[in-house]
Amino acid sequence: MPYSVYILECADGTYYTGITNDVEKRLVAHNTSKSGAKYTRVRRPVRLAYTEECQNKGEALRREYEIKGYTRAEKARIIATFSEKGV
Repeated sequence: MPYSVYILECADGTYYTGITNDVEKRLVAHNTSKSGAKYTRVRRPVRLAYTEECQNKGEALRREYEIKGYTRAEKARIIATFSEKGV
């Protein structure tokens, strides 16, 4: 089952990185659910800034860990590259 790593841009300009097997459903949950991530619950609305498909959950978890270690500038750079592709 394919998983995706995603980066959200929160209303306060911060970034949130996570993984899911359904990006659209997870985005809705981040914006509306009471049981979603506490970090995004207080920073709504959030928008999808970046997504990257992975082969499996293990690969997605490794990539999420890698991205979470990036600086804000590095995250902004991959988001900009993603945006330039018109995705």
